[in-house]
Amino acid sequence: MQNITTTFKKLFYLWRRSQVPVKQPIKISRIDNLIIFLVCILISIISSYKLLLISPLNIPDIFSWLLTFTEILISSGVLILVSKKENPTISSRQIFLIITLLLAVQVAKLALASSISPLSMIIPPALIISQGMGSITALAWVSIASLFWPDPEIVINNNLFFILLVCASIVSLLGGRIRSRAQLLQLSIFVPIGSFLSQWILIGKDNISLIYKQDFVLANRDIFSDSLLLAIVMLFTILFIPIFESIFGLLTKARLLELADKEKPLIRRLSLEAPGTFEHTLLICGLAEEATRMIGGDIDLIKTGALYHDVGKLHAPNWFIENQDGSKNPHDELDDPIKSAEVLQAHVDEGLKFARKNRLPKLIANFIPEHQGTLKMGYFFQKAKEKNLDINEYCFRYKGPIPQSKETAILMLADGCEAALRAMNINASDKEALATISNIIYSRKKDGQLDDSNLSKGEIFLIKRAFLNVWKRIRHRRIQYPTSKNNTFS
Repeated sequence: MQNITTTFKKLFYLWRRSQVPVKQPIKISRIDNLIIFLVCILISIISSYKLLLISPLNIPDIFSWLLTFTEILISSGVLILVSKKENPTISSRQIFLIITLLLAVQVAKLALASSISPLSMIIPPALIISQGMGSITALAWVSIASLFWPDPEIVINNNLFFILLVCASIVSLLGGRIRSRAQLLQLSIFVPIGSFLSQWILIGKDNISLIYKQDFVLANRDIFSDSLLLAIVMLFTILFIPIFESIFGLLTKARLLELADKEKPLIRRLSLEAPGTFEHTLLICGLAEEATRMIGGDIDLIKTGALYHDVGKLHAPNWFIENQDGSKNPHDELDDPIKSAEVLQAHVDEGLKFARKNRLPKLIANFIPEHQGTLKMGYFFQKAKEKNLDINEYCFRYKGPIPQSKETAILMLADGCEAALRAMNINASDKEALATISNIIYSRKKDGQLDDSNLSKGEIFLIKRAFLNVWKRIRHRRIQYPTSKNNTFS
């Protein structure tokens, strides 16, 4: 019996070790939780109160109302849990946006259900949620918003309900993957066209009217006006998405691509004032992007975060080795390891100031401190020891925090491996390169820098292979071209 127990313990231990670590959700304050709960109660009341207006009111009617109220309240809670599961770093503002959109739709159903198609009420919010918080959250929101109707007297055509679910699901799935504003515009055109054709086929040609009365855009049960209104509302939604991004801290893929434009003023300034840092940044982008693609991470996020991770070096470019021409090093003239360490820490502090000044999203700004974590500034720490200074190791460590996501952890590892790989002999073997990568990653892990990153052992293995693949691509030889007397051969 003891052997069986021991075997089960070993199996359980191996199973637990094989699992990807679970990222703990960000804690939300009690006040925010209370506000969110009150809004959920308000949604439940609005969605069920008409059941109490039946006359005469019997006990079964009260029981039916209580059951509906509870169902909607639980569904709202499940929606919040789904959003937290998909986005562990979701903020209270973003949760508030999700439930506020649900509240707005329930109110719109009460006030406008007789004049506006459900397509125009449910699909546009689904686009906002899928863009900012992911497809799974959007699908959960659509299912709740589609199933609960406040007015029991309103009966939706089954075919229309099917079209609503299909169109909203398509928007939810594609919205989470769309990477540009142009694609959003295409979606706002093709989805209404698709809904028009679907209603024409499933509901009937009798409900088509190209020229209805003056209020034909709001004419209910007219599939042309329903589709036209859906297109108009979706276009306005796309126009307002940047405002939602700013107010609720949403980070859409389209926004990431805009920030990754190398002609952005801050990136352009980095390329001009700190060219060595800029080239180092581009090389890190290649390493980090390949590794992130290998483990299935957010490629757009790490590509953009990598571009901005060292912008703090703009405060004193010449104090960093990659921007020096080899003639003199300010640190040698300063000859004070403690102050040199302060200069290194300043590139993180100043980077965060640049991020605030340029209104970078928080997820991008996180790359600035987290790519250094609490790493030791080993060179200056050793210099201080040689001078027999009375020092504390803490003074020679970055302030952190350590990486809180897979993407920032990958950037830290890429930052550490880039210089070592570039310095390797062109004739070095793959085994030597992999050993160098493994040593750097092991040192980061041993130092506790990856403890909060959510990286599994399997993913770390894939990251090593990705770095090796990039090194093999960039270390290729060049042909030695012969030159003619006038040096015009190419």
